[in-house]
Amino acid sequence: MKKALLLLLLSSAHPLLAETAPEGIWQGYDGEWRHVTQQLMALAEATPEEKFSWRPAPGVRSTSEVYMHIAEANFYLLSVTGPKMPRDMKEGMEKTVTAKADVISWLKRSLDAVKQAHLAVTPKDLQRKVHIADRDATVDGMYLRIIVHANEHMGQLVAYARMTGVVPPWSNS
Repeated sequence: MKKALLLLLLSSAHPLLAETAPEGIWQGYDGEWRHVTQQLMALAEATPEEKFSWRPAPGVRSTSEVYMHIAEANFYLLSVTGPKMPRDMKEGMEKTVTAKADVISWLKRSLDAVKQAHLAVTPKDLQRKVHIADRDATVDGMYLRIIVHANEHMGQLVAYARMTGVVPPWSNS
């Protein structure tokens, strides 16, 4: 009886969930990547320039440092799968690139690089073995790590935004 009730509730909720789900949710890797990309870019654009230097405590990444950390990680993790790191990416940019326009430019470049590389990868290549941090992984595992990492820091950036009075653009309050 409990199973039947649960199935009835889930089946009746499905159309509602499908109608209210943000674009990309439940649409596989590319849809989920599109979703987190849109959120990261929208939040970065909505954050005033002066909030990019804000940090919740001494020694904790600032807003700009979190965005640059995402960009650097995207390029690095992607490079494990084959594409080269950008020639103009220098060590320590997480701390030195702080202007909103520059941070957003690097973030966008990194998000686009992941999107384009994933669109070009073949199902067979997703199973290819790669080596990172003294362990073996697959290309597919690297893409999973990239998207999990972006979403992890998306949550951090939402918390930062809320603490500084910035409402995420996709939120009603």
